[in-house]
Amino acid sequence: MRFTKKTHACVRLEKDGHTLVIDPGSFTEEDATDGADVILVTHEHPDHFSEDRLRAGLEANPAAELWTLRSVAGQLSAAFPGRVHTVGHGDAFTAAGFDVRVYGELHAVIHPDIPRITNVGYLVDGSVFHPGDALTVPDHPVETLMLPVHAPWNKISEVIEYVREVSPRRAFDIHDALLTDLARPIYDAQIGGLGGAEHGRLAPGDSTDL
Repeated sequence: MRFTKKTHACVRLEKDGHTLVIDPGSFTEEDATDGADVILVTHEHPDHFSEDRLRAGLEANPAAELWTLRSVAGQLSAAFPGRVHTVGHGDAFTAAGFDVRVYGELHAVIHPDIPRITNVGYLVDGSVFHPGDALTVPDHPVETLMLPVHAPWNKISEVIEYVREVSPRRAFDIHDALLTDLARPIYDAQIGGLGGAEHGRLAPGDSTDL
């Protein structure tokens, strides 16, 4: 599988001529959904969900389909009948040759005064896990963890403990658009040195084979 990092929380996975895109949000490049056969969205926050980017992807490819939670699906299902699917924790499906399992129920706590919303993570082909905005631990071994390294709801000690708990072979940074270049070497050293897994970071647009 070919993994391409897009800005912030968005990733592209490609195999056998098909493309799966997760969380094309407002921080992400406008072409994030170009050529997508499958689009997954973890939750409704705008840095993960851009209606314009989703519409562009679904309109460009009449065979493309979207899997997401109810709050996002409700905004698009009428415009794309039969192509927008609502999922929740415990669901599993196959789309364009990708096997996907759904984990998680709630967004991480930002502050006790801010109501928590629904958030789901996706395990793709039993190997690559994208948790969205939560530190969900799937009940399945993870080869490659998409690691949310910087957000209003986390701190680096929690990120390191999350890597330890999931125990992947490798972790790649996502959710990093607000992390300054000055801070990145510190995060690299601490996560890589303490997480217990191979730690990688790609610039937006860069790719690697998983």
